[in-house]
Amino acid sequence: MTIVTVGIDLAKNVFAVHGVDEAGKPALVRPEVPRAKLLELIANLPACLIGMEACSGAHYWAREFAKFGHTVRMMAPKFVVPYRMSGKRGKNDAADAAAICEAVTRPNMRFVPVKSIEQQSHLFVHRARQGYVEQRTAQINRIRGLLSELGIVLPLKAATVRREAHKHLEDLPGWCNTVVGDALSELTRLDERITEYDKYIAQSAKDDEQARQLMQLGGVGPTTASAIVATVGKGHDFTCGRQFCAWLGLVPGQYSSGGKQRLGRITKAGDPYLRTLLIMGGKAMLSAAKNKTDPVSRWALSVQERRGYWRAVVAIAAKNARMCWAMLQQGEGFKMPA
Repeated sequence: MTIVTVGIDLAKNVFAVHGVDEAGKPALVRPEVPRAKLLELIANLPACLIGMEACSGAHYWAREFAKFGHTVRMMAPKFVVPYRMSGKRGKNDAADAAAICEAVTRPNMRFVPVKSIEQQSHLFVHRARQGYVEQRTAQINRIRGLLSELGIVLPLKAATVRREAHKHLEDLPGWCNTVVGDALSELTRLDERITEYDKYIAQSAKDDEQARQLMQLGGVGPTTASAIVATVGKGHDFTCGRQFCAWLGLVPGQYSSGGKQRLGRITKAGDPYLRTLLIMGGKAMLSAAKNKTDPVSRWALSVQERRGYWRAVVAIAAKNARMCWAMLQQGEGFKMPA
């Protein structure tokens, strides 16, 4: 029997493998494959289609399996769930592998592009920076919470928290002074670390031709450009700009029936990091549009007048996402809006 499709349920130490032949019958069922034996097992198989869920370590395994001539496809876990639960009860690794094997053969399945090691290295920088930003926000809230216990209530603005906390530091009693002082020192260290990572991202965007091209768009800076290139590459996995927007969650959800079209809020599906960067860029672009007369700025202001501030921001973010996809696809052939 020739195995044509394999589904692998990824894990840290023990993997489940499910392979089927041309007739769709199970020909390779291994519910427990040690990590050290997985590559050997896949290397001994004829070239086939391998399906996996997009999770931790999936891109590494996809690159390794591709070296043996296999075609590797990754899917979001939520797209595999219906194939696991249809007509069955319970969940285990073997059932997951069988569901993945079934899902990867569906003609309308959406797949996650396999990232190269260069793309992942750039994303490492973004993930680290985002982690430091979250730590800084938590530290600022911690300082506000500690001072509120002493009757010093500070507003949310970060700059005000820093200024007022330093102003009250010498008046704090006993160990309160030590704790808040250490918290402010840690906050300064996080600021320096974030600034350092901003420089890393700016340098990587400057060195990348695609990122430099994306930065020509208003509202797309080094962080957004670098993140988009590192995440989607040239965007070949999307057939159009709207599909890229839908993947980012920037299109309205549909609740249509009976021939009546009803559009709701944006879906917020996909990568929240990229969506947040594009939304922030949309806010900056809308703020600067008041002093500009180019067509895009006039369009953004007209949308704000008709639909309100936040709808205009989302519309700008979606427009930028579409133009980013067009730039990645067309390269030097892309023409900026007149």
